[in-house]
Order: sequence, then structure tokens, then C-alpha cells
Amino acid sequence: MVKKRIQRSIRISKYVIYKETLIDGKELFWSFIGAFIGIGLIAYFQSLHVSRIENIFLIGSFGASSVLVYGAIQSPLAQPRNLIGGHLISAIIGVSIYKFLPDIIWLTAPLAVALSIVVMQITKTLHPPGGATSLIAVIGTEKIKALGYMYVLSPVLSGAVILLIVALIFNNLTKDRKYPTDQRYTKTFWNRWRAKKGKKAERMQ
Repeated sequence: MVKKRIQRSIRISKYVIYKETLIDGKELFWSFIGAFIGIGLIAYFQSLHVSRIENIFLIGSFGASSVLVYGAIQSPLAQPRNLIGGHLISAIIGVSIYKFLPDIIWLTAPLAVALSIVVMQITKTLHPPGGATSLIAVIGTEKIKALGYMYVLSPVLSGAVILLIVALIFNNLTKDRKYPTDQRYTKTFWNRWRAKKGKKAERMQ
């Protein structure tokens, strides 16, 4: 009896591991297309306005946002409220700390990130790349620092809006992807996945 239970547990574990590591070609394709076009558009608009070496519009935190809004669209951290709100709040905090506190990097850098996290948590706009957006406002190039609060509008807001528009288009082109992901859809998605997993496990018994 114990041996059968162990064997059954092993079979189920193998199946779960298989499902968790299964590569979905369609999912990979749309994640690639969304990220490529989103970042590509930001880079294109930058090329029209500034020289190649300045990189004002294309801040690093947008790369991290792309991972979420195109590759992990089910995540609560990837939703529009989090994408836009998280970047905006963090940018405002980062610029404010740079402008009104002494230029002491070991104080301003951690304070910008820590304060951004807390405010994002309070406002329900937690978006991990926002921490980088805040940090860039403090330790970025002189071109970035010279923007002042314009940094909040461009590149931060303009870039986040571009990523959002692309996500709204390419994350909704197939029936298996839905963005934004509301709570009801998320529950349905996981219930279906669990049901399929249960049926498969029963067949393996």
C-alpha cells in the first residue's frame, strides 16, 4: 500500500515537473514579438530626437518591465496600474531625492529605492522595475539628471505608455492570452490548469 502511494506520488511529481518546464512555442513567440516591438518603438523615437550616445529615452528599467508585461502577463505586478503607476511614482521620488537631498550616493541611492517600494506598496502599484527607475534618477548620466521633473514625463511616462499600448495589442491577439488580467480571469485560468493536471494524473494511475 505504501509502495503504491510512493509510486503514485512519483508519477504525479514527474507530471507536474513536466508541465512546469514545458515550453509553449506560441507563448514564446508572442512574448518575443511584444518585447521586440515595445523596446524597438522606444529606441526608434529616441533615434529621432537625440544622438545615439545619449540614451535618454531608453532607460534600463524598461527592459525589466518588458519581461513582466510580455513574458509574465498573469502576474499582478505586470498589470497596467502597476506598470504606469509604479514607474511614475518611482520617477517622482527619485527626482525629488536627487534635487532636495545632498549629493551623497550612499544615502540618496538606497533611500530612493526603499521609499519607492514603500509608496508603491501603499498605492497598490508595486512594479519591480520601478525601483530601477527611481535609482536611475539619482545615479544616471548628467543628461538624465538635467531633465529634472521632465524625467517623469519623458522618458518614464512616454516609455511606459508605449509598452502598455503594445502589450494591450499583442497580449490579446490569441484566445490563450488576455491583458489586463482581471482576478476572475486569473482564477479561471488556474482552475482550468488544475483540472487538466488532475485529469492527466488520474490517467497515469
